Amino acid sequence: MKANGREVTIVMVEDDDGHARLIEKNVRRAGVSNDIVAFTNGTEALEFILGKDMSGTVSADRYLLILLDLNLPDMSGTEILQHIKENPFTKRLPVVILTTTDDEREIQRCYDLGANVYITKPVDYEGFANAIRQLGLFFSVIEVP
Repeated sequence: MKANGREVTIVMVEDDDGHARLIEKNVRRAGVSNDIVAFTNGTEALEFILGKDMSGTVSADRYLLILLDLNLPDMSGTEILQHIKENPFTKRLPVVILTTTDDEREIQRCYDLGANVYITKPVDYEGFANAIRQLGLFFSVIEVP
């Protein structure tokens, strides 16, 4: 997966090790070979995306695709999404919400904040694996802005 001829780095923010392994396995199975940088909490993920100073300049010339869980130990995914989308250097980064939360108000809030895609993780293994495979196929045919 490339953007403007440059490789896209996938940033996965997921605190459940089992879900993280399943996401990566199925993204790979779909033929996506991009680097995946994984974080288990929002603080470290935001520092990577926005920089330690939170200015966002560190991402001015990076191509990132963010896979974001909403239920994290230190902050909500919606907080992270808001920080990303309010920053002039990161507001155009694509953010895919991957979470077990299926509350309609939460889904709408994420879209209102600028999420590009919202995927509810099915509870059963096969359903979740299939959703991730579909996501991997989606990544393989899109161009990230």
